Amino acid sequence: MAKRGPVKVLIIDDSALVRALLSEILSGHENIDVVGSASDPYDAREMIKQLNPDVLTLDIEMPRMNGIAFLKNLMRLRPMPVVMISTLTQQGAPATLEALELGAVDFVPKPKTEGAVALEKYSEEIIEKVLCAARANVAPRIEDKKAQTPDSAVATALTYGKTLKPGFLCAIGASTGGTEAIKDVVKSLPANSPAVVIAQHIPAVFSSSFAKRVDTLSAVHVYEAENNQKIEPGSVYIAPGDAHLRVIERQGSYICQLGTDDLINRHRPSVEALFDSVTKHVGDKAMGVILTGMGADGAAALLRMKQAGCVTVAQDEATSVVWGMPGAAVKLGAADQVLPLDKITRYILTRAYQ
Repeated sequence: MAKRGPVKVLIIDDSALVRALLSEILSGHENIDVVGSASDPYDAREMIKQLNPDVLTLDIEMPRMNGIAFLKNLMRLRPMPVVMISTLTQQGAPATLEALELGAVDFVPKPKTEGAVALEKYSEEIIEKVLCAARANVAPRIEDKKAQTPDSAVATALTYGKTLKPGFLCAIGASTGGTEAIKDVVKSLPANSPAVVIAQHIPAVFSSSFAKRVDTLSAVHVYEAENNQKIEPGSVYIAPGDAHLRVIERQGSYICQLGTDDLINRHRPSVEALFDSVTKHVGDKAMGVILTGMGADGAAALLRMKQAGCVTVAQDEATSVVWGMPGAAVKLGAADQVLPLDKITRYILTRAYQ
């Protein structure tokens, strides 16, 4: 295989200061080549044709044409890896989540120049995400009557006349690309589905908006998990950003336990924290599912779930935006099944009922 050259990046931002800062950060990495910068999408369109970049960084708020409108056109006409430069606020969450729905690979906060330590941390984050985006599977999100996953009517038919296995619980972990993968899985669950707990790597200010967004699309109730919240069938519990979600057993019921203890595998929430708690308190009545994501958080914990007798599933490479976490799980032999995204909901339901 021929050696691949540096990742070619085009920066699109209306702020000259931000363009200069991003260019300085990214150009400092030996495997990244900033081939240009554009002040708005109109300039960017011509530069994309001329420079053929591998990855775009794209601001959301810009004059003349905002980043969302540009992304819609881009993903329809020329799908390519895009990392959004996002305002990490409650107000900025809907636009960022919409960008992920449209096919953006990931997002990073707007850069700030205060403090060398903060800038160094930011630099590491955006470099990692740009390099990851360059390897991502990118495809436009097609709004179509034929969803990739089975709709809830089909899912309801799968469970008709059956009863939930006592104590069954499904735990799901995801990172890069996970907001859309989770949405596809959850929106196809019927109202009588088993309880599901989820750890998705997401900023604190976004997790509430994400849970509400998935809830509006789903027959199940979708919550941002609260401490001491009882876990019940027909409901999905998503870990808040910046808090580990663990499952404990109390007086015959499963309970959400939140913790702001140390990062695990550089993350909080961590998939490992969730999976290990499920292994400890639910045991072989549980199912573990690891979806698309960068890194390896949760892979070793999924293996521990399998060794404890749980059913374990990893999303396949073809349907993962980034086959990092599920790929690591497969490499460890942690997955009983390696399935495309559109088969995962169905598999959860076939294993949850008797």
